[in-house]
Amino acid sequence: MPTQTADGSGVVLLVEDDAGDALLVEEYLNDTQLPVTLTWVQTLGEARTYLSGRTPDCVLLDLHLPDASGTSAVQSMQSLCPDAAVIVLTGLDETRAGLEAVAAGAQDYLPKARVTPELLERAIRYALHRKHTARATARLRENELRAQENARLERGLLPAPLLRSTDVLASTCYLPGRKNALLGGDFLDIVQTPDGLLHAVIGDVSGHGPDAAALGVCLRITWRSLILGGHRDTELLGLMEQVLVAERSSAVMFATCAILTLDPTHHRATVTLAGHDEPLLIPPVEAARPIKARHGIALGMLPREGSWHPTHCTLPPRAALLMYTDGLVEGHTTDSSQRLGTDGLLRIIEGGRHLPPPALIDHLTGTARSLDAGRHTDDLAVLVLSWNH
Repeated sequence: MPTQTADGSGVVLLVEDDAGDALLVEEYLNDTQLPVTLTWVQTLGEARTYLSGRTPDCVLLDLHLPDASGTSAVQSMQSLCPDAAVIVLTGLDETRAGLEAVAAGAQDYLPKARVTPELLERAIRYALHRKHTARATARLRENELRAQENARLERGLLPAPLLRSTDVLASTCYLPGRKNALLGGDFLDIVQTPDGLLHAVIGDVSGHGPDAAALGVCLRITWRSLILGGHRDTELLGLMEQVLVAERSSAVMFATCAILTLDPTHHRATVTLAGHDEPLLIPPVEAARPIKARHGIALGMLPREGSWHPTHCTLPPRAALLMYTDGLVEGHTTDSSQRLGTDGLLRIIEGGRHLPPPALIDHLTGTARSLDAGRHTDDLAVLVLSWNH
């Protein structure tokens, strides 16, 4: 960053081997309104020593120094203090040399014989403005590239359902609470194994921000790997908890999740809960209702001491299962003192049960967020599994 003196003024570094020219520059600066102090060195070597640990606001650089000249002097100065605005001082007939210096990175050039206090002040002001603009543009471009890279990374970490048949249709929605983010602490995934069983997970890492998002991705990938490796139910949750404890950035971080194994041929399901809400069953005619399943402790709350209880249930031949994170139900209703909750969600489902799953998800998330009116910002994940046979 540019140097500031004790009184808040800026610093101009003059690199000039001619003492007479240096005295003139000092007098001209004294006649301007610029709040700057002048430091004079006679060679590039002296400038290198001075610039160790310092960055002036502006450098006035003679193009003919004992140890550097021409564009090489400009390039050397740029490498020594890339954040400073550089103005080169040329001879009267060195217009071409001045233009070459500007092309090499200088902000401006001044013929020594034509310098006046007014011209010097204007040149320094314009050079500083152009340098600040160039730095701001470069930072903006860096931020844009970083944002693009982050978006590509986050997009690549979002789940792609691994389904082998069309017996069960999977519809999902994932809405991170962080602004301009693609990932949050919520996670979901769907995998169908060669035996025809369909496995699903949905979960929520405590907290918000990049740490929660990273841990959520880690748990999702862990779950998928374990499912493909043949691990199931309580053993699977125990292994997920080991990964969570090893990877979390804080000892207080935990995660809730619900895992489901669906046998679409025999209309059976196994649900195991770790501090998470039960899936909701949406039959074709009857009212939607939670699946009655035993609750277990969230992952990471009491490492190696948690217990989980798989619940087996029979499902109707035509129905849908809705799994969701608390971002869908913790928002407020039109009465700001009331949370939507599971009961409120069931009422919203009844208003859209005739809709196909993707439209039903849009109906649920849109209505919940409309009722909340922006009072609650949290990650939100929804998964609907539907079958008709």
